[in-house]
Amino acid sequence: MTDTGVVRKLDDLGRITLPMELRKNLDITDRDALHIYVEDRRIILEKYAPCDIFTGSKEDLIEFHGKKVSKESIKALAKAAGMKIAK
Repeated sequence: MTDTGVVRKLDDLGRITLPMELRKNLDITDRDALHIYVEDRRIILEKYAPCDIFTGSKEDLIEFHGKKVSKESIKALAKAAGMKIAK
């Protein structure tokens, strides 16, 4: 973990502002979605990237009924359903 030395106070709505320097370094722009994690007593922000709902993979995604699924997961599901997949 890198200490930036930046301290921010929450406003009355519970918001903070991320410094421009951090946003530039992490390629975060206006209106980017951030994924919020909690680990122990820490809040972790990560730039959101869609991923496969089954494996977490972020490669080769297809949207199906509003969910992201990788082609590999689709093949595995078809195999589990007893379907033959052409290679």
